[in-house]
Amino acid sequence: MGFTTTMEDSMPSSHKFFQDKIILLLIGLNFFLVCATVFVIISRIIANSGSSYISQYRGNVGIGAFTTGNILDFIYFIIFAILVAGFHFSLSLKTYPIRRQLSVVILLMSVFLLVITMIVSNSLLVLR
Repeated sequence: MGFTTTMEDSMPSSHKFFQDKIILLLIGLNFFLVCATVFVIISRIIANSGSSYISQYRGNVGIGAFTTGNILDFIYFIIFAILVAGFHFSLSLKTYPIRRQLSVVILLMSVFLLVITMIVSNSLLVLR
């Protein structure tokens, strides 16, 4: 008739969050993708220093589809990658006590966004 609690029930949800192997794998993958994006962008900028960069491509414009830009446009890609990883991590941490699967999906969406960010930034930097 008495209520019994196990050690696992009394743990805070953030402690369970950091013990979940899938969550830790996705957090590690997010961290790796952010570091890889930063490394790729900075190494391409250093290798192409002094030249102009193509920062935008608009397919519906025609001849003037490519727009030149400066280094600051690519620094925004780095800031975007860091913000995506941070926002999705905090959102995943807050939703973990509600639903574990939702937390995993949020981290998977951040992996997708970071991969797309790396592909777009790299393809723009190759086009000099």
